Amino acid sequence: MIKKGIRREIVLHYFLVVFMALLLVEVIFLLAIRTYYYDSVFSHIASHIGWADEYYQTFGLNDQSTSAMTRIMSYFELFGTELQVLSLDGQIISSSNKFDTDMVIRTSDVTQALSGETSRWVGKQQGTNQIVMAVSRTLKNAGENQYVLRYVTSLDKINDKLLNVTLLSILIGTAVLATVLAFSIGLANSIVKPINNIRAVSAQMAKGRFDVRVKGDYKYELGELASTLNYMAQEIVRSNQVKDDFISSISHELRTPLTSIKGWSETLNSGGYDPDETKIGMQIITKETDRLIGLVEEILDFAKLQQNEMKLVTGVVNLRELLQEIMLNLWAKAEKKGVLINLDSELKPMIYGDANRLKQVFLNLVDNAIKFSHEHGTVQLSFELDEKFVTVTVQDYGIGISEEHIKRVKDRFFQVNPVNGGTGLGLAITQQLVELHHGHLELESEFGQGTSVKVKLPLPSPELAALIPENDADVKSLPINSILPVHEGVREP
Repeated sequence: MIKKGIRREIVLHYFLVVFMALLLVEVIFLLAIRTYYYDSVFSHIASHIGWADEYYQTFGLNDQSTSAMTRIMSYFELFGTELQVLSLDGQIISSSNKFDTDMVIRTSDVTQALSGETSRWVGKQQGTNQIVMAVSRTLKNAGENQYVLRYVTSLDKINDKLLNVTLLSILIGTAVLATVLAFSIGLANSIVKPINNIRAVSAQMAKGRFDVRVKGDYKYELGELASTLNYMAQEIVRSNQVKDDFISSISHELRTPLTSIKGWSETLNSGGYDPDETKIGMQIITKETDRLIGLVEEILDFAKLQQNEMKLVTGVVNLRELLQEIMLNLWAKAEKKGVLINLDSELKPMIYGDANRLKQVFLNLVDNAIKFSHEHGTVQLSFELDEKFVTVTVQDYGIGISEEHIKRVKDRFFQVNPVNGGTGLGLAITQQLVELHHGHLELESEFGQGTSVKVKLPLPSPELAALIPENDADVKSLPINSILPVHEGVREP
């Protein structure tokens, strides 16, 4: 007995399907064989009885004497059958077996024969209980019924043959079912065995063993399932490694400012320092505190995005003004590295969005562009407009990103160079914020040649665009060096 499980279900279903199909085929086959034999007997008797009727019409026997009945019996007798001549009320007038001549026959073949048809009846014969077929037809003279000619033949031999055919078909069907059962068990094993293997591996993974893998070259859906499970384990291992690297990195990032804050706090608390040193210490404490706040806010933002709790406060956003504000915010950092930030488009696209979150997006992108640019390099900002979208491009010509890292650079906690510091969440948060604005972020890079980041954001519909007030102030449309003071080490466009 097969124990409960997928194997049993597969075997049972295959067996039932084939069994029902075989049963249906055998029933139809046996009915067809039975019908064929019975129809053959009926056709043979019917053709003979038709010939008898023609003979009777030609040489009509008008009297009911014993000699007339004897002639009818001798002329119309058929080998292997009993011939009965009946009166119109079903009384046996004469019979070829000389028995039961006083019987009255009221079977359906007799009643139908009176209506002018050649009819048959299959059933048990009175007295012998044999299965017989009776074929009857009226003999007419001058258009009037005179006798009912009835042939009765035993079906025992035919039924014996049908029984043999039935037994043979049952034997063949049993052999087919046994073969199907063997094949279905083999098929079930070919399916269940890899499933059991996959189940065993997944159970080990559930216990934290992500170094195990599903082994075996499985086909179709099972192969895809095994590959997916192996890929999942690989990604979990990678995610755990990234998480460990993140914990190590964030611990270092938090320890550094905390050490500075603690050191200067203890120094200032000890007293005895002049005002200038005290001012420097307070500036360092403020700077490191801001750095800590930034790290914590970045982690909190990521947690909100992961839990779908980030809420946008939407309004009209002038992207040109937003980018120029970011350029002002990052001017000091760019000046230290001698990097020129250039906005070469006069377009002033207006969109609906959360200005603070969009500022966070472009601040991160431009900050990264400055960080990975060469000294005295250029960061290029531009707009492209089509019917439904505005595309903001942040292009740098710095160190670029290798093919190895380009596919993973958007992953959470991933850092191309951990030495540079940070949490590795910036680009992951940026992408999710862009997607919250129903936009799309594309990143293209070539190692040693630079990186291009495109942020595609939807423009407001014509109905909403008509509600946006026109802003005549064109201060932010001036070139960057007319807004920012020119310092030594910052190249003019």
